[in-house]
Amino acid sequence: MKVIDLFAGCGGLSLGFKKAGFDVVAAYDHWKPAVEVYRANFKDHPIFDFDLGEMTDYDEFKKYTPDMIIGGPPCQDFSSAGKRDENLGRGDLTLTYADIISEVRPEWFLMENVERITKSNILKKALTIYEKAGYGLSANVLNASYCGVPQARKRFFLIGHLHSPNGFLDDYLIKNQSSEQMTIHDYLGDSLGLTHYYRHPRSYMRRGVFSIHEPSPTVRGVNRPIPKGYQKHSGDTCDVHGLRPLTTLERSYIQTFPKDFKFFGSKTHLEQMIGNAVPVDLAKFVGLALKKYIEDYKSKHSNATVSLQLEEANSQ
Repeated sequence: MKVIDLFAGCGGLSLGFKKAGFDVVAAYDHWKPAVEVYRANFKDHPIFDFDLGEMTDYDEFKKYTPDMIIGGPPCQDFSSAGKRDENLGRGDLTLTYADIISEVRPEWFLMENVERITKSNILKKALTIYEKAGYGLSANVLNASYCGVPQARKRFFLIGHLHSPNGFLDDYLIKNQSSEQMTIHDYLGDSLGLTHYYRHPRSYMRRGVFSIHEPSPTVRGVNRPIPKGYQKHSGDTCDVHGLRPLTTLERSYIQTFPKDFKFFGSKTHLEQMIGNAVPVDLAKFVGLALKKYIEDYKSKHSNATVSLQLEEANSQ
């Protein structure tokens, strides 16, 4: 199955789908630091620096005859870490993505975004576009820590197929989740050389100290040091004295990027691209569920075709 990744960032979704056995043939993004990191890590297909919001000719994508388009349109306008105003403009790229899908009409598509998009009017508009284009839709919010990722990160996934009913992938995603959340220690053991760490809270009403024996909170696009005079929160797993935040590379491991993945550029850019990425193994989890559904779908329809042919032969 040939796949194109739009709004690809540094490649979390691409890498996860490649690990699940899909053939990623091209990628697109319009942020140079992420494009350069992507290009350094994926040698078997190109990434193009395109402003997808300004494109009007979608033949660029059609030339690859993709079976599937995957992508995570920028989500800052819906994010709990942002201003939560879908009228700021970035949310419009969700509609751009829907327009691309309806025009190119791959058999399958996947859109990833933050959980908060489920409460937006833009998602309702996008769903209307997909439905008018003939797609059956399966929409799910997944907690990455139940999907092979040591991070309690909730993300919205919308998967569409031209020939399936709504909700077609729901059972496949549910049955493959683990019964317990994955912790940092489950995934990395003692390799980080620490048992507790600091993660700057969005407000001091929330805790800032976490243990490796629990899932990480959501890896965000900022990574601040411990402020002077930090007051211990009742939920902190220990005193802040002697602790440190996770490093940039350690945060990429929590996002399940492999240790040989090449990251380079300014610390600010790296923190942002790592925080914005789809966790690799969450993408793999969804990809494997989708792959299993596709196998079952093809088998079911192949058997139905054989049965129909036998019936026709017997009636002659």
